[in-house]
Amino acid sequence: MTRADAAARTLVTLRFFCNSSQSGQTDATGYKGFYYHFLDMKTGRRVWQSEVSLIDTTLLLAGVLTASAYLDADTPSENEIRERAEAIYRRIDWQWARGGAATVRQGWKPESGFLHYGWDGYDEAIILYVLGLASPTHPLPEHSYIGWTATYQWENIYDYEFLNAGPLFIHHYSQAWIDFAGIRDRFMREKKSDYFENSQRATYIQREYARRNPFSFKGYNKDCWGITANDGPGFKIQKIDGRKRRFLGYAARGVPYGPDDGTINPCAVLASLPFAPELSLSALRHFCARYPEMIREWKLPSSFNPTLPGDGPSGWVSEGYFGLDQGIMVLMIENYRSRLIWNLMRQCPYVGSGLRRAGFTGGWLS
Repeated sequence: MTRADAAARTLVTLRFFCNSSQSGQTDATGYKGFYYHFLDMKTGRRVWQSEVSLIDTTLLLAGVLTASAYLDADTPSENEIRERAEAIYRRIDWQWARGGAATVRQGWKPESGFLHYGWDGYDEAIILYVLGLASPTHPLPEHSYIGWTATYQWENIYDYEFLNAGPLFIHHYSQAWIDFAGIRDRFMREKKSDYFENSQRATYIQREYARRNPFSFKGYNKDCWGITANDGPGFKIQKIDGRKRRFLGYAARGVPYGPDDGTINPCAVLASLPFAPELSLSALRHFCARYPEMIREWKLPSSFNPTLPGDGPSGWVSEGYFGLDQGIMVLMIENYRSRLIWNLMRQCPYVGSGLRRAGFTGGWLS
């Protein structure tokens, strides 16, 4: 793709998000600067009575800011990209998103108001707080981040001390854009660790769980892991080799506390490349050698389950190639190869500002 083509495509998207309906109407595109979780592909309006999603808006914003950092030439289209990116960011009302609570809520619906749960406990929301704290117009207060980290759960699992989050994707999403190696907030300073190292430990725990295979799922071993939120065979109970197995549809699978139904996400394995390349590449080689039938046109499926009989050793294979899986894989492969996204976001003044307001020090922030 040429740079001009990339800029043109980016500008079409940014113009839509800038100009689309932001109102309390039930079929708007968003509200208070945030966007609904699911939008119709043709109209760009809300579908399925989905919620205004704080985290999905944040991930969109991270991409917007990445594009504005990359497309930095003094041309009409690239100048407009940066102007549109700034406008999208400035419109977001992070203060409203707290809903009167200390931490931000997970979402809002025009029919019923804020959802009854917030972003509490360690999860993929670090980038949400970082960009919310850095807002030039409606910033989050610093105590909201401190309140969020107060809900963390530090554990010892398989002799690894780490900040636990069961699904592997949680350890990826904020770190696709922010390089956390060597920088620490107050919580991590006390633990003498950082979020990058924490994700590295989570990767090793995933492999160790699969090696131990406590529920005797077919295929699990030191090179077959990747348990996360993903597509599944569907809700069913089936007797296999004399043992009753319960399978799930789309679910937030995790280790070591579950749920786990034997479903593996190979994309999550590749998304762990920056943290443990030797583990990820060894697993990829294993997937290619043991389950070649699940790889279609060099694309890894969003999930497969060798325990549930299917067409070949890989058993059940997801028909989908979900953006959640494919996108994070591409971002993390590039960070492993060239650190491109990390380096671009280091140049974004809002990322540095938000990290500092959250209490991060050291490393490249110095």
